[in-house]
Amino acid sequence: MNALKKILLGEQGLVVLFAVAFAIVALTVPNFLTERNMLGLLQSVVTIGIVACTMMLCLASRDFDLSVGSTVAFSGMVAVMASNATGSIVLGLLAAMVAGSLVGLFNGIVIARFRVNALIATLATMQIVRGLALISSDGRAVGINDPSFYQLALSKFFGIPTPIWIMVILFIVFGFVLNRTVFGKNTLAIGGNPEASRLAGVNVTSMRTWIFALQGLVCAIAGILLAARITSGQPNAATGLELSVISACVLGGVSLAGGRASMMGVIVGVLIMGIAENVMNLLNIQAFYQYVVRGLILLLAVLLDNLRSSTIAYRG
Repeated sequence: MNALKKILLGEQGLVVLFAVAFAIVALTVPNFLTERNMLGLLQSVVTIGIVACTMMLCLASRDFDLSVGSTVAFSGMVAVMASNATGSIVLGLLAAMVAGSLVGLFNGIVIARFRVNALIATLATMQIVRGLALISSDGRAVGINDPSFYQLALSKFFGIPTPIWIMVILFIVFGFVLNRTVFGKNTLAIGGNPEASRLAGVNVTSMRTWIFALQGLVCAIAGILLAARITSGQPNAATGLELSVISACVLGGVSLAGGRASMMGVIVGVLIMGIAENVMNLLNIQAFYQYVVRGLILLLAVLLDNLRSSTIAYRG
């Protein structure tokens, strides 16, 4: 029993558990291990994976962001509309990244400086930003005028689509930030004990603001790639993304109580979410049942987080 508990709760144990589950799925689900399906699976988790990089930092600092789905959709709309209006894809991409960063910065200022609860603040931002996306497009999808925009999603490097490479690069960058920089160490310290961090000289308000600004920037990158992939700016895109991202992070060992996070764990959590959806599609399971499975995964993630927190507290 203790060995099983260690496998479920430990970071290395999570990887082992994932490897076992992957092997079982590979042996039992037809066409799962084909190159086409593997690349499709990785492409399907690009949006979740990219946004999870900074959601990990939000959760680790004892915050969270419910507005990520709306920010992804809004940033994709800005990228497409600005590119169409200026005739320049570069200007469109820059406009989208600025827009996403401003949304994140707004969240950070409201939450960190004005001390509004993160749940209420990001819930409000989620509605506001989704509304802006709908207003700017009159509730309709906006087509891309320049076909070169599609190459952001269609281009490949060594046979692997560019969005997957971007996701991998962001995994590496934010893994380094979390484990090897003062910024990452301060993020975990704030999540562990904000008051002790403040007394130790950490500017908690500034740190939390920067984390949300980074969240907005990364959402913009995800929004640009999503718009290129679906060949238009969709005001209703990425609905429910926030729940999938939080589920992936918590499944990967990021604590909802703050102070604990692992990039490797987040990667495993993202892959678990992707594989679950991929297997359901391969087995032709109706979309209605997929909602139930996603809900159960979220519930399992929260239960595991509670179990990990209780175990750590007991050891302490």
